[in-house]
Amino acid sequence: MWEKEYKKKVIEPKELEKKIKALKKEQKSIVTLNGSFDLLHAGHLKIIYEASTLADVLIVALNSDLSIKEYKSPYRPIITLEYRMQMISALFFVDYVTYFNEVNPIKVLEIIKPNIHVNGSEYGENCIEKNIVEKNGGIIHIVNKKPSLSTTNIIEKIKCE
Repeated sequence: MWEKEYKKKVIEPKELEKKIKALKKEQKSIVTLNGSFDLLHAGHLKIIYEASTLADVLIVALNSDLSIKEYKSPYRPIITLEYRMQMISALFFVDYVTYFNEVNPIKVLEIIKPNIHVNGSEYGENCIEKNIVEKNGGIIHIVNKKPSLSTTNIIEKIKCE
């Protein structure tokens, strides 16, 4: 039953363009946020929630497992894409979840053309997403990071125990 429920929020990449057209036809404003969200923690919840307050629809775009292996480590992710999609979908303030196989979200943002794209302060105003978002009329919104909360810090803490 749960597998059917969470999939109601998942937009497969091949269906993304069609879904975006439908949302824009309804004149919905769209905010996006991307990341791996491996070992979901309170810092993730903060940025995801803040993103959800900025537009009518929040779409969270997850890096695929292959993408994470390529840009983080061959030992990551710890949680596979299927389970990360389930966790993000379970958040009541998330409208949709999709994923991308590239190392960065440029291609997926070109399809979505969000009104607002949210990023953590560690990436700053001049993040790699800035040009594509602004080219399509959107803006970048920065959320301050919780300093002690990161998946890397959690992994290091576990290793020390």
